[in-house]
Amino acid sequence: MKKTIIYILAGMALLQACQSTGNKSVDELISAGDLDAIKSKRQEMSEQQKAINAEIKLLDSAINALDLNKKVPLVTTIEAKTQNFNHYLELQGDVMTKQNVLIYPEMAGTLIKVLVKEGQNVRKGQLLAKIDDGGMGSQLEQLRTQAELAKTTFERQKRLWDQKIGSEIQYLQAKTNFEATQNAVEQAQSQLEKSRITAPFSGIIDDVIQDEGTVVAPGTGVAVFRIVNLSEMYISVDVPESYLEGVTKGKEVKVYFPVLGDSVTTKVRQTGNFINPANRSFSIEIPVPNQTGNIKPNLTARVQINDYSNAAAILIPQSVISENAEGEQYVYLASDNTENNLAKAIKKVVITGKTQGDYVEILSGIDSGDQVIKEGARSVREGQQIKIIQ
Repeated sequence: MKKTIIYILAGMALLQACQSTGNKSVDELISAGDLDAIKSKRQEMSEQQKAINAEIKLLDSAINALDLNKKVPLVTTIEAKTQNFNHYLELQGDVMTKQNVLIYPEMAGTLIKVLVKEGQNVRKGQLLAKIDDGGMGSQLEQLRTQAELAKTTFERQKRLWDQKIGSEIQYLQAKTNFEATQNAVEQAQSQLEKSRITAPFSGIIDDVIQDEGTVVAPGTGVAVFRIVNLSEMYISVDVPESYLEGVTKGKEVKVYFPVLGDSVTTKVRQTGNFINPANRSFSIEIPVPNQTGNIKPNLTARVQINDYSNAAAILIPQSVISENAEGEQYVYLASDNTENNLAKAIKKVVITGKTQGDYVEILSGIDSGDQVIKEGARSVREGQQIKIIQ
């Protein structure tokens, strides 16, 4: 209010000075058409105006010094404190399993029996299907009968030979015949086993590809089953080589599955020993617990890997940091509060470290206990008086 009154008085003084000879004298000068007199009058009035402006500035300075109710910038502050800081590298990977295979037959023939269904849990070695053996079973029984006879003949010949009865050649022939029939039985048994398709590991039958009655063949033939073990899931992620020292075995990992809306916490199981020259990265494996069975191979996952930790870090919001023309980053601190929560803004150049979310780590420039200006940080200047609001 005082300042407004002063401006009004100053304006009135200027008006009076400009019209010291009255409006009539100014009109008379213009009517007379005396250019020199008009210029002289204007010069006189301009000098008077400059003098008044200078005096107004002096009055403003006095008002700022004396007025306890003057307007000062209102700011809020946060206290810098040391705290535990974990930085996470965010990447994307795919869920995989090393036990996801197609099962092919080992012999050609007709699929005479399929013993499992899709979605069925099976154990390692369990019989899944049978293939027509083409009479190999009967041949095996004949070989076993011959093997029993050869065994009996060999045992008798051995007893005689032990009693020094008979010739050595008879004993050796009986022994050789017995061993040969035994090998024939084992080979026939091995071939017959190929007519049985069994589970190579415990898991779930994901797909029954061939139906009963289909003719199947080994090698490049069509697979009969797909079996998957969902209990041994892991995520494969490519990590940039710049994080080689930070991402190591045993580091904590937070995994989020966007499709499922679910997340788990696990650890890095294995890190690769090869840098891919195509993208300058190395691969890591992250095991994923799958108690519910909802996690499937090739499912997309977002991972956050703990690549850096600091137990005594100072964190401040990124929004309070500014940058000058030289590229230096700085913040404003509030000096110790004086009466009425008044303080001064102090400019501090800082060196920043890792960033996580809305906060950034301060490596130097701020100490624990400093009051960092938060709201209003970008509207103050060095040395300016400020008022801290709670």
